Amino acid sequence: MSTEVPETSGAPGGAPARPAPLVKGPGLLLVWLYGVMSVGAVSRSAYQIATEFDHAPLAYSLSAVAAAVYAFITYTLVRGGEAARRAALVCCAVELAGVLTVGTWALADPSAFPDSTVWSDYGRGYLFIPVLLPVTGILWLRKRAAARA
Repeated sequence: MSTEVPETSGAPGGAPARPAPLVKGPGLLLVWLYGVMSVGAVSRSAYQIATEFDHAPLAYSLSAVAAAVYAFITYTLVRGGEAARRAALVCCAVELAGVLTVGTWALADPSAFPDSTVWSDYGRGYLFIPVLLPVTGILWLRKRAAARA
């Protein structure tokens, strides 16, 4: 049983309303970018895992993890609501930790990654979007929380 109180509209009787949208202003750009990154990371990791997995299993598995994180964040931003905002905020923090960890690891020990991941070199192969996107997402999601308070 959920303890979360549904958001209500101003309708008589306090009928549940649609979740508060997160896809407004910069949120729309975030959804678009996360959607593009989801498609790119899923496509890349699926192809690499299917055809070259023995070459760099760690790198290709980490790209698949990045794809899952991007897809989940995209979903939560589109879904909207406070629970989705909190889930997206946690995932953005996990994403940022992953990018910083894998990026640093790939620079410190290049032999660990015979092929790059989405997060290698802080997302250099993706125009550094993987390191900028979670920072932007965290800032936007925190701003949305402050706006609701």
